[in-house]
Amino acid sequence: MRRIGTVAGLTLAIALLTGAAGLGIAAADETTDVPTQAEVEQAEGAARTAAGSVAEVQARLAVASSRLEAAAVTAARAAEAYNGARWRADQARKAADAAQVRSTEAAAAQEELRDVYADLVVSGYQQTPQLAALAALTDADGIGSALETASTLRAGQTALDERYDELRAGTVLADIAADKAEDARTEADRAERDARAARDAATSAAARADAEAAAVAAEKTRLVADLARLQHVSVSLATRRQAGLEEQARQAAAAAAERQARQQARQQARRAAAQAAANQAAEAAAAQEADDTEDSDDTEPAEAPPVEEPADAPAPSAGVPAVLAFARAQLGEPYRWAASGPDAWDCSGLTAGAWAAAGKSLPHYSVAQYEQSTPISSSDLRPGDLVFWGDSSSPSSIYHVALYAGDGKIIHAPRTGKPVTEESMYYWIPPNFFARP
Repeated sequence: MRRIGTVAGLTLAIALLTGAAGLGIAAADETTDVPTQAEVEQAEGAARTAAGSVAEVQARLAVASSRLEAAAVTAARAAEAYNGARWRADQARKAADAAQVRSTEAAAAQEELRDVYADLVVSGYQQTPQLAALAALTDADGIGSALETASTLRAGQTALDERYDELRAGTVLADIAADKAEDARTEADRAERDARAARDAATSAAARADAEAAAVAAEKTRLVADLARLQHVSVSLATRRQAGLEEQARQAAAAAAERQARQQARQQARRAAAQAAANQAAEAAAAQEADDTEDSDDTEPAEAPPVEEPADAPAPSAGVPAVLAFARAQLGEPYRWAASGPDAWDCSGLTAGAWAAAGKSLPHYSVAQYEQSTPISSSDLRPGDLVFWGDSSSPSSIYHVALYAGDGKIIHAPRTGKPVTEESMYYWIPPNFFARP
């Protein structure tokens, strides 16, 4: 039997790679030393088909992962919408309580004025003001006494009129306060209905995300089994290999996003430096012009108003070590929407709990956390700062928040199925808002 030539060796390698026998590809006849050209082409075609199948399965795995991520993001948006509705309802209820207190106080003041006015009327008049005045003048001893009595009556009438005006004003104020209290109660009731609707929407979104996660997990199990068959490896090995590939892809995407963010930060810093230099040059030119004008004019020039310098980012809080220590103590604990500890967290619940450990109160709502903090740029980030994700350039679109841990890492409660973790700030998509509590 002659030695198998190069073409035959290629054919055998292709057949082994693609599982030719399993795919129904005719192998070289044992009685034939050299395969025919048709057999070579058939084996090469099978290899291309198998490679295409692997790529297709991997693409379907990527799509499945994207579906899982999209469902998780939708659930996160719904959860933060509920946190927002719940926070607004709490604020509305507090406002309603305060308005009711003011209404009660105004009603009490009105009642007090009414009592004072009634006492004044009873003590100053026997029947009517006119009869009382007539009786007083009749009983007067001489014209002087009559005038004095009339003056006293006029003063009493004036005091009575003033009290009446006060009573009318108090009544108006009490009515306004009562109307405001009623409006505040109506607003609080509406906010609580909105919160219940948002809670139901978050419950549904979480259920859909759970269902999607189960469906994706089952689909990925089937797809990995297909990969194992196509690549002629065990399912266990294919699973580990796929997990490794996905992790590599995540790390590569995070590294690319970080490079892009750093490049953008450098560009912004250069633009800021150029703007500062231009401002400084303009100020110097203006100062020189003012000096020239002063030299040519004997009059005292008006003092220029002080130039307000842009505010720098506030210094990090001294409580940052406690913030980070608290957050790291929760690593591995599960995510649960609307949870604020002690054994489960959502994103804004974790950041609020961490800052509470340093003595600072933050709302359990990512948008409000941003609004109650000082916005900073990504280049100003320090450990303990807050990092936010939003759908647009408006802070009202924020739906996720994390704690900046330093060195480009964050600590956060990501989503259902993924516990509190510390990872790259660019693990997913770049954040677009930053703030310091």
